Amino acid sequence: MIEQLGHFHFLRPEWLLLIPGLLLFERLLRNPEANRDRFHDIIAPELLEHLRLRRPRGARFNPSSVLAVLLALLTLVMAGPSWRQQPSPLAEDAAPLVIALDISESMATTDIAPSRLARGIQKVTDLLKLIPDKQIGIVAYAGSAHTVLPLTTDHDIAQNFLSVLNPDLAPRPGKFPEYALPGIDKLLSNSYYKSSVLLLADGLGSASPALIKDWCRASEHQLLVYGLGDPSPEQSAVPLDRDSLADTASACGGRYFDLTINTSDVEAIASALSDAYKVIDDEALPWLDSGYPLVFPMLLLALLWFRPGWTRLWLWLLLPCLLSVSEAPLAQPGGEKTLAAAEAQTAASDSSWLEPLVDGFAGLWLTPDQYGRLLMSMGYYDKAARTFRSPIWRATAHYYQEDFQQAAVLFTRQDSDIALFNEANARAQRRDYAGARERYDVLLQRNPEFPGAASNRLLVHTIIEASNRLSESQAEEAGVGSESIDGDDPQIGEGADSLMTEPEARQQYSAEEILASPETAELWMNNVQPDPGNFLRSKFNIQLQERGVSEP
Repeated sequence: MIEQLGHFHFLRPEWLLLIPGLLLFERLLRNPEANRDRFHDIIAPELLEHLRLRRPRGARFNPSSVLAVLLALLTLVMAGPSWRQQPSPLAEDAAPLVIALDISESMATTDIAPSRLARGIQKVTDLLKLIPDKQIGIVAYAGSAHTVLPLTTDHDIAQNFLSVLNPDLAPRPGKFPEYALPGIDKLLSNSYYKSSVLLLADGLGSASPALIKDWCRASEHQLLVYGLGDPSPEQSAVPLDRDSLADTASACGGRYFDLTINTSDVEAIASALSDAYKVIDDEALPWLDSGYPLVFPMLLLALLWFRPGWTRLWLWLLLPCLLSVSEAPLAQPGGEKTLAAAEAQTAASDSSWLEPLVDGFAGLWLTPDQYGRLLMSMGYYDKAARTFRSPIWRATAHYYQEDFQQAAVLFTRQDSDIALFNEANARAQRRDYAGARERYDVLLQRNPEFPGAASNRLLVHTIIEASNRLSESQAEEAGVGSESIDGDDPQIGEGADSLMTEPEARQQYSAEEILASPETAELWMNNVQPDPGNFLRSKFNIQLQERGVSEP
């Protein structure tokens, strides 16, 4: 600030010459009758001295003093004080941006076509077009966090890696953005400028808000949160947890953004990002006119016009306005209405008049989680699931409602033994026995003594074995292998272990044979990691085995 004041100057200093003239003119135009003693010829001087009322020393708030201040402010505005320059359009933005992208199971939800993750990647692509010079890094997370791309200005390679991200790449289920924080700090460790972190997600883990807030207090990075999904339970199996995301952004001093059908959301994010421009030519940049904020105190003083004896202030206001000539303002086109605003105008509530009244009264005394507990104890599981803020309590309400698919997804948002046990139970209730057994195995590996896990695992394993024997008998009768099962459907069994056809032997080539034949060499090159998704999948699995769920 002191350095900026060293550049303080006036853009139009000739207006300062009006101050002495205006004040002198105001002094000459004061009513001479106000200073003349009207009672000197009527009352004796000895008596008049005792009848006079002395003006208090502190009564300096009068039309003359206020008019002097108002004229001084007006001339300062017209003189145009300035101490900073406009940012150069040719400067390079040196403040990096790290994009933390949620690739958990719920991001495959299609309440926003084609899916939440696909739409989020499209929005990031649009954002990169608005910030072509900014350094960006990409971190993907689910049950573990992994660095997809370190800081780079090559946005083309960033788009290539973004295009292959999908929930299948996550080596561990869950939704824990806090695991991405060490990786973000590692990417930004060498950055001299204030950096930005853009979190794209549809919800948080149960412990995520508190951990992210602690990270924000210890970090100087700017946090921006972009919510993906529909918050309405009627539109999606796992609705967008907008309140939790917005509260976390607010607690970190950042901002929350909703998805829109146009580019207004991306433009708002681009304008909110931290920037650090390296100016090429300081002397060629225009100076900003910073005197306009003085108009507001001028308007407050001008409001005194209605008081008796103060009306003449407006006559003085006209003089500088008549002397000044300003350019005609440019008409700016109005922005388009967002989808959220249009929906807010046309949406009609289907609830009765009593339900909002009860909800509003309960909100005066109970937190959302407390109110949800009360609703769940009364048997209103669906409303309790929509009321809870905690993802684990929401999962419990869905479980009691027998919506096991949604419960299983929400239970993955807490990294604990009991959440893992509940997720396995929900998958078993959904008849996803193969997935349930896998989750029981993970739990027993972490805590072999967890009550009920071994017996439940044995029961699920028995069902899978019976299903496999039935599948094998059907395959032998039909003479063909069992049909494949869609990965999104519950897997009751593992299918037949044996195939009725002999596997074809894989032909192998030596290096000399590959180099000797151009056709073979081209075929080999086309099959060497043609999809970056295969590379990321292998990388994530290796990192999970070597260093755990987050960066060291």
